[in-house]
Amino acid sequence: MNSLSNFRDDFPILQRQVKPGIPLVYLDSTATSQKPDQVIQAMDAYYRQSNANIHRGIHTLAEEATGLYETAREKVAAFIGAPSARQIIYTRNATESINLVAKSWGRANLEAGDVVILTEMEHHSNLVPWQMLAMERNIAMEFIPVNPDGLLDLEVYRELLRLEPRMVAFTHMSNVLGTINPAEEIIRLAHEAGAVTLVDGA
Repeated sequence: MNSLSNFRDDFPILQRQVKPGIPLVYLDSTATSQKPDQVIQAMDAYYRQSNANIHRGIHTLAEEATGLYETAREKVAAFIGAPSARQIIYTRNATESINLVAKSWGRANLEAGDVVILTEMEHHSNLVPWQMLAMERNIAMEFIPVNPDGLLDLEVYRELLRLEPRMVAFTHMSNVLGTINPAEEIIRLAHEAGAVTLVDGA
């Protein structure tokens, strides 16, 4: 079993000390994630040996780069249990991913009067795209409230599901409150109501 110190050892930047005897503690991973040594080594090997555009050439480097890229997609699919590697879509960050869903799936599937459910604890990344789509398409937005303990009011959520939403989009963990939402339950209830779900898992 790995201890926390074993995991910290994987991250070279966490070996820094901000002051003598005070190790660096990094809490801004939703903005930029630090890289473990394994990732740094893989990136270094790629740039030294196989750097080329993927899916764009037939020369040796392009073929190698494409193979590495697609192998990574297959590994991610297996790791998260996706039925197909083709369901893994790379984006630069969660914000771009949410915008992609809102602008592609949302525009293709949401019409005037459709309901999208969010929570009161959403980061702008999972709020603004839906607000823009609501103005564009005249869709309705409903919000799961946060109770005084900083938790989502799931009783109100169950009531909102009676509106037959098309989409339920929510943060897995609030970057303000630190609340970790019960994603499995929220998703199950949404699916039972016939809604598609989006989890902001930054």
